[in-house]
Amino acid sequence: MEFQNNYPIYLQIADDIKRRIVIGELHPGDKLPSNADLAVAYTVNPNTVQRIYRQLESEGITFTKRGVGTFLVEDPNLTETLRNGILHQEVAAFLQKMQQYHFTKSALFAEMEVQLEKEEEIETQNH
Repeated sequence: MEFQNNYPIYLQIADDIKRRIVIGELHPGDKLPSNADLAVAYTVNPNTVQRIYRQLESEGITFTKRGVGTFLVEDPNLTETLRNGILHQEVAAFLQKMQQYHFTKSALFAEMEVQLEKEEEIETQNH
């Protein structure tokens, strides 16, 4: 994973773990890697991993069993909750940026339609 300079690494990794939940690589109730294993996987300091797990726990995504490990909460709605939260966050950030340029709704919708059609064409060509 390549890290962005303008966003804390622990939050980038926490976001990656959320992404892995949303796309189905991780599931509610799964045990997450140990601090040492996650540090090796992302090539970060174990202290960074502690911050990642604290962040995820504060968001209600994980819980820790002392001496056993860190687990994803066993909430059957976890994936959908994260998916909706990410969608809301990303769309809000996009719209805020586009408002700085005074784009109209119709211009945004028209361009989104063009881009979605391009994506469909590419997807059709790849299958």
